[in-house]
Amino acid sequence: MLASGRVSEMNSAMDEISLLRQAAQRHQLVMRGIGEEIDLEIGPGDDDPSFAGTPLVGVPPQENSAAEEQEDHKQLLLASQIPGEEQPELGKLPQSKRKKKVVKKWREEWADTYKWAYVDVHEGTPRIFCSICREYGRKHRRNPYGNEGSRNMQMSALEEHNNSLLHKEALRLQMASKDKNVPVVERPVYVKALMSKTAGSIVESVLRRDPHEVEFLQSVQEVINSLEPVLSKNSQHVHILERLLEPERMIVFRVPWVDDRGETHVNRGFRVQFSQVLGPCRGGLRFHPTMNLSVAKFIAFEQTLKNALSLYKLGGAGGGSDFDPKGKSENEIMRFCQSFMDELYRYLGPDQDLPAEDMGVGPREMGYLFGQYRRLTGHFQGNFTGPKIFWGSSLRTEATGYGLVFFARLILAEMNKELKGLRCVVSGAGKIAMHVLEKLLACGAIPITISDSKGYLVDDDGIDFVKFSLLRDIKAQQKCLREYLKSYPQAKYFDDAKPWQEQCDIAFPCASQNEIDQPDAVTLVNAGCRILIEGSNMPCTPQAIDVLRKAKVLLAPAKAASAGGVAVGELELSHEYNLMQWSAEDFETKLQDMMKQTYERSLKASNDYGISKDSPEALVHGGNICAFLNLAQAMIDQGCV
Repeated sequence: MLASGRVSEMNSAMDEISLLRQAAQRHQLVMRGIGEEIDLEIGPGDDDPSFAGTPLVGVPPQENSAAEEQEDHKQLLLASQIPGEEQPELGKLPQSKRKKKVVKKWREEWADTYKWAYVDVHEGTPRIFCSICREYGRKHRRNPYGNEGSRNMQMSALEEHNNSLLHKEALRLQMASKDKNVPVVERPVYVKALMSKTAGSIVESVLRRDPHEVEFLQSVQEVINSLEPVLSKNSQHVHILERLLEPERMIVFRVPWVDDRGETHVNRGFRVQFSQVLGPCRGGLRFHPTMNLSVAKFIAFEQTLKNALSLYKLGGAGGGSDFDPKGKSENEIMRFCQSFMDELYRYLGPDQDLPAEDMGVGPREMGYLFGQYRRLTGHFQGNFTGPKIFWGSSLRTEATGYGLVFFARLILAEMNKELKGLRCVVSGAGKIAMHVLEKLLACGAIPITISDSKGYLVDDDGIDFVKFSLLRDIKAQQKCLREYLKSYPQAKYFDDAKPWQEQCDIAFPCASQNEIDQPDAVTLVNAGCRILIEGSNMPCTPQAIDVLRKAKVLLAPAKAASAGGVAVGELELSHEYNLMQWSAEDFETKLQDMMKQTYERSLKASNDYGISKDSPEALVHGGNICAFLNLAQAMIDQGCV
């Protein structure tokens, strides 16, 4: 510990924030911002200039076990706080040995603590939190190891928290989840630099309210970054945006179900009805182990803006469950879907909320969900946006994938180019990715990749219609893409890899959110990619977007590029559609017209607020601005609701 004179001096000059900053200067503690993880790099050796000439309380060398030595060390430290007791005897110990041993132990404890800590604001005061159980030390104001204000005050308080039963139980649950091969990922919140104080204050308020909802915060930051010119022109829009960012309704519920062996399981269900200001909600259901409230809010928020950008008056919703359909039998999936709908049906209806397909929810799941919904409500409402005409759309899934390709053609037409002969990289192997492949082939492009959860497949000769038919059969049988190599050995399959290193002209990420990180973006730019069409919601991390923007890669956001599914799904639910039969040509003509209108609306909105159409993010900013203005006008007209 530090000498008493030095302690009192630091007491009068520093609060908790200055302590952290001092630690950052002397021990390379990197604080990247509120909510982020921080790392402490410990340099080699035991000497530290900051400790030169500082009398430290030493511990006599003993032959005890490690636990006994630590306990004796604590007792000596606590005893040193009592004036007049054993201080002369301790002071007689050899100074050099005492300093070396204590400094080494202190630095090891510091490093072990800050490997997993992060800084956040609690009731207006910055604290150091445990990233496992999201709690901070209970005695930040009173250091149990020394006088208040000593340099290791924060470290000691957090160490005490580590030894608490709360933290140990959280750590045990985390290790148990790792044993079940469920990844526990801790990612820091990346706070983008904003030009205006108003936009920054909105982000800070959301960050304070939901500090651990990383996906939702990322989506909010992207939208606010686009809306800065709108907020600066009209202060009323600031209050509208603050209201919009809080969902109208969030439903979290238990989903119990029984497997084929008679064992009971419990999953968690989510439905976030983000906004109904433009009309009844439409949005997907996702069944995936990574599903949580943050992901549900992010999906619902993106869907709200996507629906607002479309030609139809629709609200936005999103949800699902952390249930994993992979490896489950038909009966298990049916029982889960029925249990899921037992709770959710209360919040659904043609004038309230209608679910659609998303990751892990296909024709089979939508059929089971609708069957239970019909059974519980007692009447037949053909309004679920699924794969069958009886409970929804028969062309919706094709519309999303085809619409992405039509949107790419609109961008290329602006450049006086066409898709024919261009090499295209596609990620994912779901409904959207397969329909993108199909339409790329029809347009004369050369798709070369497809990916699944285990890796990606690349065929440098290009995927033709015969190869596409084989891929469709492989996915229908739920086999790995490696099966493709048995028929085409010249192709390659890479385990645990992404397809972004392959030479290409256009990329279609259609797998999941944040599938392209900063290194992937650098690789993609080096591979020659000039256009990125987002098939999945928010496929790029903020750092990846920064790389793509600097490299002048044109970005087509999912809000605009994948809006075809929204438009066609709503059109097919109308009475007009039920009175007519669409041919394939009529369907594609109607879809192309919808995508062209969405493209033009996005460009017009960006141009109205001074963003050049040559900007690589013109479509991103324009889509966000256009969607927000439609929502804002409706919220102004309807009052504070």
